[in-house]
Amino acid sequence: MKKSFSSLLLAVMLVLTLVGCSPDTKGPEANGKKDSYTFVIVPKAVHAWFDEVNKGAQQQAEKMSEHLGVEIKVDYRAPSTADVAEQNSVLEQAAATNPDGIALDPIDYEGNKAVIEEIEKKGIPVVIFDAPAPENSHLSSVGNDFGEQAVLAAERLVELLDEKGKIAVMQGVPSAPNHNERYESMLEYLKQFPNIEVIEGGISNDSIEEAKTQAASIIAANPDLKGYLMSDAAAPVGIGAAVEEAGKVGEIKVVGLENLIDILNLVDSGIIQASSSTRPHIQGSMTIVMLLQKAMGMEIPKVVDTGIDFIDESNVKEWIEIMK
Repeated sequence: MKKSFSSLLLAVMLVLTLVGCSPDTKGPEANGKKDSYTFVIVPKAVHAWFDEVNKGAQQQAEKMSEHLGVEIKVDYRAPSTADVAEQNSVLEQAAATNPDGIALDPIDYEGNKAVIEEIEKKGIPVVIFDAPAPENSHLSSVGNDFGEQAVLAAERLVELLDEKGKIAVMQGVPSAPNHNERYESMLEYLKQFPNIEVIEGGISNDSIEEAKTQAASIIAANPDLKGYLMSDAAAPVGIGAAVEEAGKVGEIKVVGLENLIDILNLVDSGIIQASSSTRPHIQGSMTIVMLLQKAMGMEIPKVVDTGIDFIDESNVKEWIEIMK
């Protein structure tokens, strides 16, 4: 929590410095600013992880509104499912409101690309969050090293299994750049262990229910399964439920992703052994800072890395208190 709060204050001070104003300015017009800004956040789908991103964005907007003397509003628009056509429709509807900027977590960058270009032609800035921006694009991104996050999870599972046994790796949304990077990084890391057998662990499509159904099938078909990894924040809860229903808690070691309260409770209960987490609050917070700077015509960084946390039995109770 201290890290999030410090980052929030740092971001506010950064914007104050860049726009050359302070809380006692004579008003927004005196500094060449608008009276108000509206930024739209479009995640992959309705999901508790994105709710945390939205909380961080709303908190940042409130603080910056207070300190800059302008109204900064966040319009959160989540597609009902992780479907690129639906996400594009949400983007088009958001652009029709002529906001001052849009933040997007792309389901499929190539599938989103044409819509993003149309939005930018209208003069609306776009920032990517929770995903790497394509190397050949001019877009900036807020997130973390997703490959590193994945390897941290895989390292812990290999350690728990003493470098031997059968491991299932579940995909998230296969076209999503962050999910794919995690999945491929896990597979690449596990190749170095000759006594580790890796099998396909199903595809969650960012759905807890799909993750549970597919994990249950994998567990039933592989009675010798010893470990489970995944690529998204929905899968840990679904996989945990499947392991518990199969009566294999402790027998199948699970290392999850993210710091959502349901995942933390599974770590606390021993159903999941650990979790490698991004920082959704800070991603939301820094996304709003980037959008404001871009809306003001300022140059922004290509990448803002918000870091990774690791959660296990040693600190899970502290995390539960934070996320409450």
